[in-house]
Amino acid sequence: MAETIEVHIDGVVATVSLNRPDVRNAFNPAMIAELTQAFSDLGNRNDVRTVHLRGNGPSFSAGADVSWMRSSLDLSQEENLADATRMSEMFATVDSCPHPVVCAVHGACLGGGMGLMAVCDVVVAEQGTVFGFTEGKLGIIPAVISRFALRRIGESWARALYLTAERFDAELAMRIGLVHWVAEVGQLESVVSEKLRELRSSAPNAVRAAKELIRQARLLSDEELRDLTTAGIARIRTSDEGQEGLRAFLEKRQAGWIDGDRG
Repeated sequence: MAETIEVHIDGVVATVSLNRPDVRNAFNPAMIAELTQAFSDLGNRNDVRTVHLRGNGPSFSAGADVSWMRSSLDLSQEENLADATRMSEMFATVDSCPHPVVCAVHGACLGGGMGLMAVCDVVVAEQGTVFGFTEGKLGIIPAVISRFALRRIGESWARALYLTAERFDAELAMRIGLVHWVAEVGQLESVVSEKLRELRSSAPNAVRAAKELIRQARLLSDEELRDLTTAGIARIRTSDEGQEGLRAFLEKRQAGWIDGDRG
């Protein structure tokens, strides 16, 4: 049974809540393992269409747990490598989840929390949230999360924010691509609910295929991407879902996946 997170499924929406509010949802080995397992399990569920990731308490995530960081002082380089690899695999599991992941960020999102936010598909932050790649203030670097964060912010902003390790606001986070929407104070869940509704109105197989296309595109040559995209649209157009979507549009009615959606 999970101790550091909560997983609740309501209809087609799975909500994953970081649940260490007393330490502002800081990461420790248990949370890393439980998040990895939860997203692996959810990715294999056909009854889930979207995942809502959030944090209980005053903050989304303050990064690494102080006790965990203290214990790392006594670890060998090999043990630190194993620790870092487990964290990297956690981010990769969230990143590769076939269902769209909507992240609600509030309070503070620092260090490793930035990596977790960076592997989500849709990020909504509450105004007043504080962000930061703060590792430099501790004499370390934002290494593991860079595999994912650099895709979002690019080299230019990484140079500025990794090196200063300064904290910044939601407006800058949105401007550099970490956050997609900023909600007014008290409106975070309302905006997140709106994004979840939008996702549920899109065809589920098409959503998963589009997410996979985006993931594959960054690894392919131009010619390989041409072949992937042309074959992909031909396959989707002739699928049951693609046929239903076009017919619903032409007949000016809702598509079947909306009619049958209980979420």
